[in-house]
Amino acid sequence: MFLPDGLLDLHQRTHTSLQKLVDHCSGFSADELARELEGFGYPSIRHQLHHVIGAEHYWLGVLRGEILVDEDPADMADIGALRAYRERVVAKTVAYLQTADETELNTRRRVTAWGPREIEVVPAHVILRTQTHIFQHQGQVAAMARLLGRPIPPGLDFPLA
Repeated sequence: MFLPDGLLDLHQRTHTSLQKLVDHCSGFSADELARELEGFGYPSIRHQLHHVIGAEHYWLGVLRGEILVDEDPADMADIGALRAYRERVVAKTVAYLQTADETELNTRRRVTAWGPREIEVVPAHVILRTQTHIFQHQGQVAAMARLLGRPIPPGLDFPLA
């Protein structure tokens, strides 16, 4: 069983790490952020960051009965826009978790995903997936940053304290 407070804590720790990554990426020029690098599904740092924030936005929408697939290019125009987008998504996820109870979070239910297609999910698992997904892409951004000559500093993994 997942409790709202535990998921809120996980979410806060994960986004602390993501915010540090975004802060590190603010040292790249606009050209470097947009530079497409071969071998990555999302070919630029800017796209990686936008994707990971957008995935949380999308899945939270699915839980709330909304299909949020339209992307606003302004959300990834630059680091400032990505920061603002992340903050908006964080606020929405926090609001959801603050109002969800144990039953809401742990009861399998039918939702409509993009397609449209109906799937059965446990909302807590959806929240966990969005947070583990951040670390998958954080690793990709780390590799991209290294290729661009600005490796990320240590300590951007899940904060234990």
